[in-house]
Amino acid sequence: MKSILIKGTAAVAVVASMLVAASHYSAIPEVHVSHSAGECVRVINHGDTNFTCEDQPRKYHHVWVK
Repeated sequence: MKSILIKGTAAVAVVASMLVAASHYSAIPEVHVSHSAGECVRVINHGDTNFTCEDQPRKYHHVWVK
């Protein structure tokens, strides 16, 4: 009985950790950078953030665009 309880608790902890990580990962903004010019074109904000090319976040998804 204890073994089932421990395994169940561990499974719930793993799933909860995965959900928290997925939520954090999806909230990171996308910075679109021109492939030819190498400059920021636009920032796609997720959640309640409001970043721009002039004020880029510390962490972001780098997306190459034309």
